[in-house]
Amino acid sequence: MPMSFNLNIIEEFRANGGRVGGPFEGGDLLLLTTTGARSGWPHTVPLGFVRSEGLLLVVASAAGAPEHPQWYRNLLAHPVVRVELGTETFDAIAVPAEGDRRKRLFETVVRTAPGYGDYQAHTELELPVVVLERPEEPPGLPNEARSLADKLLEAHTWLRAQLRHVRAEAQSHSPGRPAGLGLQLRQHCLAFCAGLTHHHTGEDSAIFPALARSHPELAGVLERLGEQHRAIGRIKEELVALLAEIEISEPDRLRSELDRMSAELEAHLDHEEAELLPALAGIPFPPVRPGPTAL
Repeated sequence: MPMSFNLNIIEEFRANGGRVGGPFEGGDLLLLTTTGARSGWPHTVPLGFVRSEGLLLVVASAAGAPEHPQWYRNLLAHPVVRVELGTETFDAIAVPAEGDRRKRLFETVVRTAPGYGDYQAHTELELPVVVLERPEEPPGLPNEARSLADKLLEAHTWLRAQLRHVRAEAQSHSPGRPAGLGLQLRQHCLAFCAGLTHHHTGEDSAIFPALARSHPELAGVLERLGEQHRAIGRIKEELVALLAEIEISEPDRLRSELDRMSAELEAHLDHEEAELLPALAGIPFPPVRPGPTAL
C-alpha cells in the first residue's frame, strides 16, 4: 500500500477507537508497530487479523507480492512488537508459525478471509502466518506500580518468566526437526535478550546514577551490579550468535548456554533485589515532578 494511504488509515484508526471507513469498514483491523531491522526506527502498518484457537493472527501477504513485506522482515530481527487493537495497546512477541501448525492456521485464516488464499495463489512464497503472543501478566504483583521497587520487581518477574519459557522450549529442541520449533525458540530468545538489554541499559544509565547520588553508601553495591550486567551481557551476545544458526547448532550447547545465563541471571536478580528494593521503595513511580518555584 502507498505510504500516504497507510498514514490516513492509521490516523483514522487512532482517532476513532480502532474504527475506519472506506474499504476496511467493518473489517477486523489492527495496527502493528515493528522496529526496523536496519534502521531501528518504529514502523507502523494497518493489518487485517484473524482470531483462531485463542490466538491473534496476521498474515504477511503483501497482496501476493514476490517478496515478504518489510514489517515481516523487521519482526524476524526484533520480535517484540506493539499492537493497537480497538482502544487497547499492548506489547506482544511475534512468532511465525511453521510446519503443520502453519498449514492448519492458514486454512483457518482462509476460511475467515478468503482473499488470503488468492494472494497465496499469486506467489511462489509461502505466506507467513504470524502469531502475536501477548505475555501473561505476572502473578503476585500490584496492579499498578507505585514505586521504583514495584517497577524493578515487574521487570524481574517478566525476565524470569521469559527465561523459564525459553529453557522449556530448548529442552525439546534438536537439529533436523521441523523448523517451527527452531524459529519459535529463536523469537522467544531474541525477545528475552532484547528485554534484558533494555532493562540493564535503563539501570546503568538512569537508576544506578540516581541511587549513587541519593544513597552514597550503595556505591560499592552499584559497582558490583554493573560488573554483573557486563558479564551477563557477554553471555547474551554469545547466545544471540548461537541463535543465528539455530537449525544447525548443537542442542546441548544451546541448553548449556541457557543454563549458564539462567544461573548467573537468577543470582544477579536476587542480589539486586536484596540490595536495592529498600532504597527504591521510597522513590515514587511515576516520578513526581517538582512544582513551580514561588517568586
